[in-house]
Amino acid sequence: MSIIKSILFILSIIVLDSSIATVVNNRPIIGVLTQELSPLLRSKYNGYRSFIVASYVKFLEGAGARVVPIWIGRNDNYYTDIMSQINGVLWPGGGSSFDKVYGYADTGERIYKIAKRMNDEGDYFPIFSICLGFELLTYVTANRSKHRKVCEAEGLALPLEFTSDYQRSVMFRNASDEIINILRSNNVTMNSHTYCITMKALQTAHIADKFHVLSLNRDVNGIEFISSLESIDYPFFGVQFHPEKNLYEWAIGYHIPHSKSAALVSQYFANFFVDEARKNQHAFRSKEIEFAKLIYNYPVTYTASKNVRYMQTYLFD
Repeated sequence: MSIIKSILFILSIIVLDSSIATVVNNRPIIGVLTQELSPLLRSKYNGYRSFIVASYVKFLEGAGARVVPIWIGRNDNYYTDIMSQINGVLWPGGGSSFDKVYGYADTGERIYKIAKRMNDEGDYFPIFSICLGFELLTYVTANRSKHRKVCEAEGLALPLEFTSDYQRSVMFRNASDEIINILRSNNVTMNSHTYCITMKALQTAHIADKFHVLSLNRDVNGIEFISSLESIDYPFFGVQFHPEKNLYEWAIGYHIPHSKSAALVSQYFANFFVDEARKNQHAFRSKEIEFAKLIYNYPVTYTASKNVRYMQTYLFD
């Protein structure tokens, strides 16, 4: 073989390897964890077992993904099976207790352990967690050691106070200057939580070495809390604020930002996570199974009409 042919052959192998390494799943399906109905929802919609706020579904669909609900209270075989066919999981915010047997936190812990095992075996599987889900991520990482601090950050729109090395993170390293400047300068991250995770809490729970803290904020009383972080060892990401609300929630009195800048950063987080899910190549065993699992099979209820803060909600028997 001539030198030129040898060089061309080597180059073709490099190109082939590169194309294999960058295979992208452009039909991602993400599981959204259901949770127990809040007291307010139960008082208005009695008889339902669990729910998903529709803004989380729209958040993912707006970035090019489809959604499958993940039921609480099932056995490990169910979670292993469903996670082997989807491309990532979103843990939504809400008010569920971490103490309820077979509830939101129990289910989250099972998903967490399965996702860790998948990633340890080289099967890239991301989790994105919002508000209560953010708190759940540190909780299960700490083997369910309680470390949340009571705080007051309800209806609080804030800019992010980035840590010094945030640019080294997976979550922000590819963010444009425009997005970073908006996040740093404008009140675009909508907080709606009564618990906070602090730097001291991570240390007390002995998990400070498990996370890369990316930003901090303060509640109305000056308590400093972590507002975004990511796992050091796994593609698990968390934000204490609600990026989905800027785009899809319109309740009055909660100070939800709806500016163009607020919309841009919400789209950034949705695009970021869906792009992470595109790295996973799982697929349903058949189109019939896929179609049966998708959230399109379930009606959505206009809950804001009954003075519920969510515009629309999926309610499940």
